[in-house]
Amino acid sequence: MKKTWLYLFVIVVVLVSCKPEVKEGAFDPGTIPDVSLTDEEIQNGIMTPEILWKFGRVSDPQLSPDKKTIAYNVTYYNIEENKGYTHIFVVPAEGGNATRITGGEYSCVNPRWIDDGKKIAFLSTETDTVQFWTMNPDGTEKTKISDLKTSVNVFKVSPAGDKVLFLSDVKLDETPQDIYTDLPKTNVIMADDLMYRHWNAWTDYMYSHIFVADFDGKSVTNPVDIMEGEKFDSPLSPYFDDAEITWSPDGKMIAYTCKKLNGKEYALSTDSDIYLYKLADKTTKNLTQGMTGYDKYPVFGPDSKKLSWISMETPGYESDKERLFIMDLETGAKDYITTDFDYNVSNVVWPLENNSDNILYFTSCINATYQIFSIDLTTRVVKQITEGVHDYTSIAYNDGGFIAQKMSMSMATEIFEVNADGTDKQITFTNKDIYDNIEFGKVIEKWVTTTDNKQMLVWVILPPKFDATKKYPAILYCQGGPQSAVSQFFSYRWNFQMMAADGYIVIAPNRRGLPGFGTEWNAQISGDYGGQNMKDYMSAVNAVKTEPYVDADRIGAVGASYGGFSVYWLAGHNQDKTFKAFIAHCGMFNLESQYAATEEMFFVNHDLGGAYWEEDNKVAQNSYKNSPHNFVQNWNTPILIISGGNDFRIPYTESLQAFNAAQLNGVESKLLIFPEESHFVLKPQNSILWQREFKAWLDKYLK
Repeated sequence: MKKTWLYLFVIVVVLVSCKPEVKEGAFDPGTIPDVSLTDEEIQNGIMTPEILWKFGRVSDPQLSPDKKTIAYNVTYYNIEENKGYTHIFVVPAEGGNATRITGGEYSCVNPRWIDDGKKIAFLSTETDTVQFWTMNPDGTEKTKISDLKTSVNVFKVSPAGDKVLFLSDVKLDETPQDIYTDLPKTNVIMADDLMYRHWNAWTDYMYSHIFVADFDGKSVTNPVDIMEGEKFDSPLSPYFDDAEITWSPDGKMIAYTCKKLNGKEYALSTDSDIYLYKLADKTTKNLTQGMTGYDKYPVFGPDSKKLSWISMETPGYESDKERLFIMDLETGAKDYITTDFDYNVSNVVWPLENNSDNILYFTSCINATYQIFSIDLTTRVVKQITEGVHDYTSIAYNDGGFIAQKMSMSMATEIFEVNADGTDKQITFTNKDIYDNIEFGKVIEKWVTTTDNKQMLVWVILPPKFDATKKYPAILYCQGGPQSAVSQFFSYRWNFQMMAADGYIVIAPNRRGLPGFGTEWNAQISGDYGGQNMKDYMSAVNAVKTEPYVDADRIGAVGASYGGFSVYWLAGHNQDKTFKAFIAHCGMFNLESQYAATEEMFFVNHDLGGAYWEEDNKVAQNSYKNSPHNFVQNWNTPILIISGGNDFRIPYTESLQAFNAAQLNGVESKLLIFPEESHFVLKPQNSILWQREFKAWLDKYLK
């Protein structure tokens, strides 16, 4: 089961409910986890792991046709049950009390306004398979309207409301049980090609396909698989982001993203394409043939005659510049719009009305924040609309302004109205009760000079109840990716406010290899693991540790994924004992074994430069020479090592190697393996244990 809709709630940042501002709809509310703060938590007044899991996670805002109401999802977690519940809320678009309109021991997701706003269609897990349901905007008259053979993962209603596209999984590969019919209970993975596993799952012999069906608000009939027989996923694995699929405004076409490759070719390539499906003649055309990097996120122009999408140029480079392209669908001409804009483009919005000025809108990371921009398609002039220390993570056009999701290191995602001049107004206050009672630490923007005389932005997060006359221990945060921005994100594990609440100064540098500072800064890290970015880490530490409130003798380093690699590398180059404790989560330890064990081969080919057996490949050989396992004999500092059993991106055996090496070299060390987790720790109780162990390890050596 791909469960596209479930992914949407895994990646969003979480929010908690303010009970006085949330009322129940006209329905049986069922059970919702108690997320109220205890008297002890209020008296303590700082973040704890348990409070972090009381945040309600906001996602998928949908403005009603009359622009008066926003429907959206909030996910709450029950720690005792170790599971979450997602339900649908509505709130006046001008602000006001939020109302929960679904409930029960199941989840309701993917709200979409239909019938001119008189009804809301959505998906529910109430039955054995996920099906279409409808209800009134107040939650009454909840009705199941489909009985499809398989579960629906996500859906989008056509602009006219007479069709619906939805995603569902289709079995196309033969299973071992199909081959050996007398062994129905056998459990084995059989492979004769690559991509037998991806990120966190073994092959399930199924593919995510797009279906188109007739839709009248009361039933879903005549579903047609527009990818029938194709052994490909759309949207792309492993994220299955439904933003990669869209309707044309005239309802006659569907544009979708797909990487129509298999096996070893799939593992070696980032060559996804944009495909155009015409409902009238049921034909499909590849619009980006010959463009060999990632092509994703199609968005139609208002007259359905043009199509924009995001394109990467370099084959195999998953973090290349995200360029804005537009195609004239009548002539086939392609136009690279953002040639003079040295930053990424995401969340493209092409207003479907009142767009005489020929303007597009998008978000982009600039100086470690995500802002809203406009671009004039005639002059190619880009203007930054918003400013401030925050991230806008999604936008939808609304009469010259936007309905947007916004977060920061000090605020989980909430819904905002953004005006054309960049000013905004908060609409939802899902976690107000927490913010009213829990003190967060101050976030400081600090610019540091690097060893090659460049300026690097470093976020410094102070503990709550900060006292400038005291000295605090500090931790260097090493970012993963490696090309993922240290922006104003609010994470539910690598949460800077949680680290600060543990009593630490957090040093979070935007070292080489991160977006938001131009393509050269972002690209520098590839082929230079263990190089300039490690010097950048030390520049950040050396600059911050001179502050009078930092105890230079009590500094640790922590990180996951490439951040875990960074920790291992720093541990092997810590002869001056700058760091007194390390924590590495899912880190690359032995680059040779990592190359041979990971699944997306294009990543290691590009970032490491190639295979370790390519003896004449200077870039690759330099990468393997700088592998952390080559310096383990220098380890002299306690290290906590963590991994997930279902992590196939950086297999947990990397962590086992690192722990075994530490033990055999007499380095004080501890290992945490979560057998059911992947590259991320997502179950509430596992996450709370993770936070407790994280704090205990740092406290033991830094306090």
